[in-house]
Amino acid sequence: MSAKGKNSPDAWVDPDDAPELTEEDFARGQWMIGERVVSKDEARHEIKKLSRGRPPGSGSKRSTTVRFDTDVLDAFKATGRGWQTRMNDALRDWLKEHRP
Repeated sequence: MSAKGKNSPDAWVDPDDAPELTEEDFARGQWMIGERVVSKDEARHEIKKLSRGRPPGSGSKRSTTVRFDTDVLDAFKATGRGWQTRMNDALRDWLKEHRP
């Protein structure tokens, strides 16, 4: 018997042969977060929050290498999270008094 039986699997279709999505296809789609339908802007905002890596900086800071005495560095680190900001603020206060 050469005819294809009812229980035979369908022929494999290469996914690369699928038609390209058009703007109309995307316009008919829905943005969802979990089971909740959201606006496109809300979905994009959520995607940005989930992005990996370091958050973007303000652009006003510059990375450098500075060597401090151990006791000075340990004193700032002992103050907990945010010690680099406090060190920056202390240096800024010093500049206010000592800048020509």
